[in-house]
Amino acid sequence: MSVATAEYDVPLMTHASPGQPFDIRRGALLMIVSALLFAGMAAGVRVISREMPNAPIVFFRHFLMLVFLAPWLLRGGRGALRTEDLRGHLVRGLAGVAAVSCYFYAIARLPLADAVLLNQSIPLFVPLVERVWLGESIPPRLWRALLVGFGGLLLILRPGSGVFQPVALVGLASAVLASVAQVGIRRLTRTEPVTRIVFYFGLIASLAAAPPAALTWRTPSPATWAILVLMCVLATIGQLTLTRAYVYAPAARIGPFLYAGPVFAGVLDWLLWGQLPDRLFVAGAVLVVVAATLALRIRHAAPVLAATAVDPSLRSD
Repeated sequence: MSVATAEYDVPLMTHASPGQPFDIRRGALLMIVSALLFAGMAAGVRVISREMPNAPIVFFRHFLMLVFLAPWLLRGGRGALRTEDLRGHLVRGLAGVAAVSCYFYAIARLPLADAVLLNQSIPLFVPLVERVWLGESIPPRLWRALLVGFGGLLLILRPGSGVFQPVALVGLASAVLASVAQVGIRRLTRTEPVTRIVFYFGLIASLAAAPPAALTWRTPSPATWAILVLMCVLATIGQLTLTRAYVYAPAARIGPFLYAGPVFAGVLDWLLWGQLPDRLFVAGAVLVVVAATLALRIRHAAPVLAATAVDPSLRSD
């Protein structure tokens, strides 16, 4: 199983071959670099959301990703893109773009670290989606890890308290939807090659995001255009870096390093907006990260596919 977020949404390659030795240090370093790039992407989303509505940002995130990766996606010709599972691509694509939409909406309205961490709670929901969708059982050890993680989420959300923000539920919804997309990728990889999954996701997400983007369009300033392009570049390079990390080591070993992302987001919160997390958030974050790490390790025997945002958008199990 690999770590995923709504924004980390492009499966690019599978893990290293069984005979290849692991390089944990290099894999971990690449994972941390990707976490930094994705945190920078999230900060860019928050900056441009002051001038641009959510829908156009989501559209350009997916459309520019498709443009950047087009040389790789089209190298096999049009025949390589024919599919017999359009329904599977639709489910994965619509769940993925909905997850990114919720994630970007939360980024614009929550402290950056809160939005990033809520989105990175995906490993807590994937087993539940697999249970409902695929009928797979959840081992008792994994149930215990999930309960710890959900306890951490309660500390972060604090429902019933005066500091509870309903928009945080949108951030949590991004993780749930991304979990559906991630399980969808897992099913697609049984019959579909990676290039086809990436192509149809970019295409379906762009088409789905285009109408609301057109309806809410406001022409941005040149500076906002520049940040928008930079945001997409950071996300694409972050995805490529993340993918490269999985070549050197399995997700169970290096996946937890992706949780440097909320730390980087917290630093950016402080530097750019003067916000610092409180103690309850920190305690909840520790529980979520520990639980997600345990979930990864308990289920480490599953094949690794770097895939799913990505956002976040998402990786296969």
